[in-house]
Amino acid sequence: MDAGELMLFLQRVAVQHPDRDNIVFLCIGTDRSTGDAFGPLVGTRLTEAGFPHVVGTLAVPCDADRLGDALRSMPADKKVVAIDACLGKPESVGNYLVANGALYPAQAVGVQAPAAGDYSIAGVVNVYGPKPYAALQTTSLHDVLKLANSLAEAIELSWPN
Repeated sequence: MDAGELMLFLQRVAVQHPDRDNIVFLCIGTDRSTGDAFGPLVGTRLTEAGFPHVVGTLAVPCDADRLGDALRSMPADKKVVAIDACLGKPESVGNYLVANGALYPAQAVGVQAPAAGDYSIAGVVNVYGPKPYAALQTTSLHDVLKLANSLAEAIELSWPN
C-alpha cells in the first residue's frame, strides 16, 4: 500500500487505541545495513517526537540479538506496533505491507525470528532475490529515509501530542 493507504490503516489503529501511552512501537532492524535501518530510523524519529514507548533506534537498535529480550520485556497492557524492513516484488518497492497481527522478522534472509506485534508495518525497501543480504546492504539510503520519514510522519499525525 502507498502512504495514503498507510495513513488510513494507522488512523484505524489510533481510533481503537487513541492513547499514545498505551502503544509500543517496536522498530526492528540494525544501523549496520542500509536496507535494514528502516526500523531504527523510524524509531529514532518517533523518540525525537516524544513518543513514550519506542524500542529500536539508531543508537540502540532492536536487531536479531536483542529482539527476544525486547519481546519478553513488552508490557502486557500495551498494544505493540511492529515495524521492520522487508524485500518484495519490484512494483512494491517504496510501499508498505500492513496487517492486524504479528510481523515475522527476517523471513527474507531465512532467519527464524519470533513473531512480533499486535499490528505490523513493513517497508518494502528493495527487491527480493537470490541474495537477500546483498539486497539489504546495497539498498539506497535515500529511499529508506523517504520510507521511514513518511511512516514516522503518518504515526505522528495519527497520534498527535
